[in-house]
Amino acid sequence: MTVSPSANSLLYGLLGDDETARQFSAESEIAAMVGFERALAEAEAAEGVITKEAATAIAHALASFRPDFEALKAGVAQDGVVVPELVRQLRATVAAPHGGALHLGATSQDVIDTGLLLRLRPVCERITYLLSQLIDSLARLDESYGDRQMMGRTRMQAAIPITVADRLASWREPLLRHRDRLNELAGRLFVVQFGGAAGTLEKLGDKAGAVRSGLARRLGLGDAPQWHSQRDRLAEFCGVLSLVTGSLGKFGQDVALMAQDGTEIVLSGGGASSAMPHKQNPVAAEILVTLARFNATQLSGMHQALVHEQERSGAAWTLEWMILPQMAMATAASLRQAGILAARIERIGS
Repeated sequence: MTVSPSANSLLYGLLGDDETARQFSAESEIAAMVGFERALAEAEAAEGVITKEAATAIAHALASFRPDFEALKAGVAQDGVVVPELVRQLRATVAAPHGGALHLGATSQDVIDTGLLLRLRPVCERITYLLSQLIDSLARLDESYGDRQMMGRTRMQAAIPITVADRLASWREPLLRHRDRLNELAGRLFVVQFGGAAGTLEKLGDKAGAVRSGLARRLGLGDAPQWHSQRDRLAEFCGVLSLVTGSLGKFGQDVALMAQDGTEIVLSGGGASSAMPHKQNPVAAEILVTLARFNATQLSGMHQALVHEQERSGAAWTLEWMILPQMAMATAASLRQAGILAARIERIGS
């Protein structure tokens, strides 16, 4: 078993999602950082901070840049971040006389945080798409079976009859709200990070605001003051991820209970048992419960990472790197499994 279960080739079909994993690859991370450096050079040239010739040379060199990943790996081990070695490689690629114009006024955290948001944007789009697909699947189940009767249960005991539509609403309505939450959060979350050494952009003087605005525009992000030690946006995003997987966990738990004797729900394609060939285990339903509990546990770590001492923290920042990608992967995997589960419902209610 690997350190991260979602990266285990044996478990990946259960706990992974290809499109989400792609955004957290080393190649995607470096590509986003290189995009930051090119956009910064363009924004600084537009304000006269560097020459247009320098910006052109940087753009030309970065278009053909091929990173030395072994050197980057060694650089991270030494520096704690990839950017110093990456900038060294980029400046060597740009070469004299324009290499020194690259990365002017920026700091490692600007590059890494902005690069993260550039990669989180397609992740968020993927999660929103999967949410919409699942919402539509549950609506189709409502059209087919919503008028049927089933036993309502409170505290796992038989209560009074309800309709299938009542149960489906308890699965679908939270997902609608989560989709709204993600859309509303996007305006706060997807903003540029650009503050320089200690958040003051001191090297850019009175051009700082214009450069930051131009950088944000070129990257398709919102403009905002630096947030080096203000991590609430990322914690809020992870909170929504945990809400999504929590609601999917409720869906999975309900289905697993309903499938116990086959009278309330009929599923196709359950998991096989090595000892009992007659069984069809509700694997997709069970994994929704697992991933809900996983994200709920990880969320506390993102709240721990809110504690950034003074202007920047290495410890809290690194904690984010360990937690956020796994929460995003768990959410996408959960939505993917929930879609599979919804498609396998052959009958519900009576």
